[in-house]
Amino acid sequence: QVQLVESGGRLVQAGGSLRLSCAASGRTFSDYVMGWFRQAPGKEREFVAVIKWSSGNPYYADSVKGRFTISRDNAKNTVYLQMTSLKPEDTAVYYCNARPAASNWFSKTFGSWGQGTQVTVSS
Repeated sequence: QVQLVESGGRLVQAGGSLRLSCAASGRTFSDYVMGWFRQAPGKEREFVAVIKWSSGNPYYADSVKGRFTISRDNAKNTVYLQMTSLKPEDTAVYYCNARPAASNWFSKTFGSWGQGTQVTVSS
């Protein structure tokens, strides 16, 4: 069974940076994609970024492109989300996700999910 544990969320000022981590366990992920989604209060969960575990190829939502970087460390089975130039509208609970690479990468419900980590950006 896939287990995902996020960490790194906290309060940060606008313009600041933050790195989220997601420790993954329970299987090998070579045929998976790992993603980050977020959910702000009163809003639906939305896609942020995804990375193909085998190739390391990343994909980003337009809203974070150029500011966020997703990466993975194969040896540590950990996925990271480096966030820079943070804005108040980035405030949300950030969720790590794992799903087979053959599935829909952008579904807001499919796959295994972590418990979430809160990111709050103050203006």
